[in-house]
Amino acid sequence: MNIHEKIKVLRLFNSLTQEEMAEKLGYSVQGYAKIERGETDPTIGKLEEIANVLGVKLLDLLGLKGKNAINIAENCQYLRHNYPQNVSCLTLLTEAECIHELEKTRLLLHEKEMLIEHLNAEIALLKKVIELTSP
Repeated sequence: MNIHEKIKVLRLFNSLTQEEMAEKLGYSVQGYAKIERGETDPTIGKLEEIANVLGVKLLDLLGLKGKNAINIAENCQYLRHNYPQNVSCLTLLTEAECIHELEKTRLLLHEKEMLIEHLNAEIALLKKVIELTSP
């Protein structure tokens, strides 16, 4: 993922429009939009400002730690509301970490699907019981 793509994803995650980002950064909307489209290469200083607005560390945004994907922590809204100064809800992950997270998610999804099947079977049995016990 290129830096301009990361910026856009992080902006969307933070529920910010391009206009709001431009305003927070003191840029024109057109100037900011060029950054997101990859038409402008911002200076390190501008990237640091963007990272601050988006709530990530500059090194993570730049991907200098070999990380290139974004993981959004569960319950992020709760964490931000209760611990606004101490919580970063975004983490950049390596490809191997992404694969691991994807496999964990697949296993959780399978577990939930099995639970749904079980509950549907239980509902069907309860409906039969109701039919049999109804006058």
